[in-house]
Amino acid sequence: MVALSPQVMNYFPYSEVRIHQDMFINTTHNAVNAKQSVLIEGSNGLGKTISALSACLPVAIEKNLKILYVARTHRQHERVIDELRMIYKKTPISGISIKGRNEMCLNAFAANGAFDSKSLMEMCDLLKAKGRCPYYKNVELQTYDFIQLVKQLSIKPYTATEIQQVCKNKELCPYELVKTALQDTKVIALSYLYIFDPMIRTAFLKHINTDLSKTILVVDEAHNLPETAVDISSSSISLFVLRQAEMEANHYGNRDIEQFISFFREEIEKITDTINREELINPNKIISILQKGGISKPRSFFEHMHEIGAGIRRALLAEGKNPRSYINSMADFLLHWLETCDDSSYINVASCYYTEKNQKTAKIEIVALDPSKITEPVFSATYANVIMSGTLQPLDAYMKITKLSKNATQYIAPSPFPKEHIFSAVCYGVTTAMEKRTPIMYQTIIRRIVEVVENTPRNAGIFVASFDVMKSLLNEGLTLALDRPLYKEERNMTSKQNEKLVSDFKSCGNKMGAVFLGVLGGRTSEGVDFPGDQMNSVIIVGVPYAEPTPRVKAQIDYYNKCFPNFGREYGYVLPAMKKASQAAGRPVRTLDDKGAIVFLDSRYATGYCRNFLPTWINNGMKMLPDQDNVLAKEVKSFFSLQR
Repeated sequence: MVALSPQVMNYFPYSEVRIHQDMFINTTHNAVNAKQSVLIEGSNGLGKTISALSACLPVAIEKNLKILYVARTHRQHERVIDELRMIYKKTPISGISIKGRNEMCLNAFAANGAFDSKSLMEMCDLLKAKGRCPYYKNVELQTYDFIQLVKQLSIKPYTATEIQQVCKNKELCPYELVKTALQDTKVIALSYLYIFDPMIRTAFLKHINTDLSKTILVVDEAHNLPETAVDISSSSISLFVLRQAEMEANHYGNRDIEQFISFFREEIEKITDTINREELINPNKIISILQKGGISKPRSFFEHMHEIGAGIRRALLAEGKNPRSYINSMADFLLHWLETCDDSSYINVASCYYTEKNQKTAKIEIVALDPSKITEPVFSATYANVIMSGTLQPLDAYMKITKLSKNATQYIAPSPFPKEHIFSAVCYGVTTAMEKRTPIMYQTIIRRIVEVVENTPRNAGIFVASFDVMKSLLNEGLTLALDRPLYKEERNMTSKQNEKLVSDFKSCGNKMGAVFLGVLGGRTSEGVDFPGDQMNSVIIVGVPYAEPTPRVKAQIDYYNKCFPNFGREYGYVLPAMKKASQAAGRPVRTLDDKGAIVFLDSRYATGYCRNFLPTWINNGMKMLPDQDNVLAKEVKSFFSLQR
């Protein structure tokens, strides 16, 4: 056990430090104190949240810095506040978790009418300017209550949910309350977009009255950041939006814009008409379409469209309607196209797909290939960064992809889980490799699944490589083969539907047990914890390699140019192995959990794939022969020792 410094002990609220947690804390504190970043991998059960907070707070207090703790889900944000409350019992500290405007907004007209955070921000500004938001008005009408709430928030830690409920009772704008209180708040838990989306970041930093150089950034579940960064830089426009923009121009009598959109839509329909799924298109293709359509000065024309769209939005708001302009959206997309068409870190894609009503349609996209264009400006501007997750290996690859400073400290924390609490195995003789996907193979996989389920005390989870693999397993009789209820994730499930499904499945852990069937990389395989009997075993079926679409091939090629000989590894293998590793960790969330992790794909037995699995999974992993009942005996033996 390594002693924690007196400064850290002022903020570490627990009487005991977990095994290996001391090294995690000291490594983080030393790096941040030296104004350096730290890239750190630590498995669940280590206590990463409290470790990061207690390591960073001494520096933040001494240097008068803010701690920005970014994570993907509200559950993770509220976990930060829970830990801050424990710290508060020892040392007073303030903290707030905040949601996006979409979730915080109490104005039903604004929240229901906006389709993303940017449109809600613009709608909010319009409503405030027109005096059309009663919650914003009440901020001025109830000045005393508002000021008292701001003072309260600057003293103790509060969650976004608590703030929202108080504001709902008093009919005050929660966004304005939080915005005002942020200046005096030491720790802020928030989503990635607040920090990594350039437009949202600018507004946010203005609200907290500081800049990145005066912040310590903690990135939790950081394995998600590269994909999020790419999404932030990408954009798309569908034929539906083009048709709506055309109708909008007609309705408001903008003849020149209507004619252009009609011509542009027809040209895009020609491009996409012969596409099976997706194709790369030359960025100059759009430029040639513009020239063909008589647009000699594209930027000026698109800026004109943007102004017209803004005017339409103001007019709609004055009429009490949802101020959405499709012309405005189209102008944003085309301006983005002009900005990126000569940039090799972007590609342009045309793709066809089917709507929920099974109607064929199409879209064109600007797809970013380089996450560092989003991450590097942030990482290089902060006082220090703490980048952490349970699945970051190889750390060198992560540093290169995100352009984290070369002098950043790297650390892989040993697992705190007792070895006897985890059983991990790979089965030979099964795979979902495309050329091996036969009915006989799927029937073999089902037999192995049954061996695990029948010897699992309560709940078992199955996460498969794709919905196609799921469909094949179901077609080959998976449901009938199981002796327990099956809870199945659907392709187009809403968030609420998925939450209900997961909740019902979890409750079976208190009964005779059930089986959850989901997809690797889905919201359940990464964003949900299943401690105790909520999931005793997890079965990983297949390696979730992305379909080799033109965009995936372009990503590999781009990384090959940036990192010679590592394109396939960085752009294809690593994303798949991180999905598998995340799903593998669902059953073991606390130090008391005992979980069986079974990989039903012989590719996981290769040295190459095993290099990308976390150490706590890899160590002691068994390689099981292609024989019936071997897996059953191993799983039964493991759980018999746990009871």
